[in-house]
Amino acid sequence: MRCLLLVFFAILLLQSCRPASNKYIDSKGGNIETRILLPEGYSRIVCGDSTFSAYVRHLPLLPNGTKVHYFDGSVKDKPDVYVAVIDMETGKKDLQQCADVAIHVRADYLYKSNRHDKIKFNFTSGFEAPYSKWMEGYRVSLKGNKAEWVKVAAPGDNEQIFRSYMDVIYSYCGSLSLSRELKKIRFDEIQPGDILIKGGSPGHVELVTDMAIDKHGNKIYMLAQGYMPSQQMQLLANPMNLSISPWYELKSGAIRTPECVFNSDQFMRFEVD
Repeated sequence: MRCLLLVFFAILLLQSCRPASNKYIDSKGGNIETRILLPEGYSRIVCGDSTFSAYVRHLPLLPNGTKVHYFDGSVKDKPDVYVAVIDMETGKKDLQQCADVAIHVRADYLYKSNRHDKIKFNFTSGFEAPYSKWMEGYRVSLKGNKAEWVKVAAPGDNEQIFRSYMDVIYSYCGSLSLSRELKKIRFDEIQPGDILIKGGSPGHVELVTDMAIDKHGNKIYMLAQGYMPSQQMQLLANPMNLSISPWYELKSGAIRTPECVFNSDQFMRFEVD
């Protein structure tokens, strides 16, 4: 009898640790804004149509129930970690990890907005690598720890050339380089497109994908991540508060996400649109 009781309580504990069936998901929605519904009393914050904030809010999602795949095709079978998978190319190599998916989203936004001159990231070494240099036919040559530009190709710009540049960025940039490069902001100033950064080796990066506010000024937000090894970008569940997951309450202090713990003083921002 005692064994049966122990099994019963174990089952109850496991069930309590799993996210409840999510009332905030519309399975027919094709992007973050249309897939994820709002808690009662909240409305999404206003974002200009052409801004980075609007771009990340409208990131396309794979069909509801899709599981995250690693770069090698294997499945990340951790349903408590994520509620949706973002439809974004990951590649067949272990390149796009946590910081890289945030870099990928930012670079794609600028590329699709025809702002190629704004696509620029710094290597962890500090070497500045703008895409404009790549378009001129220069490529990065590494000699020991020193990087330099070498003219080896004809000038050009197309999707293949852009992706070859991004593969180099994924290889030599990361959470540490982003933490040195971006602007730190107060937690109560965040907007979609900002990121949480724990710079280091290893560090971690998560992207703020959407925000909403109620009539009292209380704000909630959502987060997405890539992870190690390279895997599809995923919209995260909220282990701190399953009743509003995947939304997070915006407040000071620890931010416990499924695979990392941040603090509210670790928000940063890319260059303003």
